[in-house]
Amino acid sequence: MHRTLGFHDMPNLVAYGTAMPYYRPAQLLSSQRNRTAMGTRSKRSERCPDCRMHRAACLCPLIPLYRLATRVVLVMHHREWIKPTATGPLALRALANSELRIQGLPDQPLHCGDLVVPERRMLLLYPGDDVPLLTKRFLASDPRPVTLVVPDGSWRQASRMGRRLPGIEHAEMVRLPEGPPTRWGIRREPHPQGLATYEAIARALGVIESAEVQHGMETLFDEMVRRTMRSRGGAYASSGQEN
Repeated sequence: MHRTLGFHDMPNLVAYGTAMPYYRPAQLLSSQRNRTAMGTRSKRSERCPDCRMHRAACLCPLIPLYRLATRVVLVMHHREWIKPTATGPLALRALANSELRIQGLPDQPLHCGDLVVPERRMLLLYPGDDVPLLTKRFLASDPRPVTLVVPDGSWRQASRMGRRLPGIEHAEMVRLPEGPPTRWGIRREPHPQGLATYEAIARALGVIESAEVQHGMETLFDEMVRRTMRSRGGAYASSGQEN
């Protein structure tokens, strides 16, 4: 069944990319669909269903589209999906070869075993210090194109998904090299090296693909932060620090 989804819908599997259809299962949990965690219906209607921004600050005309060898699979905790401040879905809008999967829906168990294919190398971006760094040297050990699985949720939710999700046990866990602090000042980050999911995807693609892809994605992210801060009455400096 095909239909365009807004940010308040709850798909189990969604294919992303400009001018690409969204896909959803025939059954969704009605209590999740009717939940008002993202605000009232009037507030929902004010947001763009694609970029999740308020319509006056819509980013859709600025979203680039990258057709990459790397396939990005965002596995979002169902509680993260309903938050308007979740940044992962915007990253997928810029990546034609990407998809979204929702974890934690009752009676809809998620299994990622279909991602294990011999022609691709599956990597799991993991929020921990005890796994290898994602570097060019690491990638050179296996030249196959990468399927990058990115857990999205709280630090605890993401770490649990990485270790318990069926099918993911076949992935190689990797972590990002240290870099600049997050530019996402909308949600409090409990870990010093914590990043918004969008930032983590952009930096990972900077290693796997190119610096140009990372720069293009981060340019869009900076504009999203700038417009979000402006809508909240704040200011945003290009250095990544709030004024």
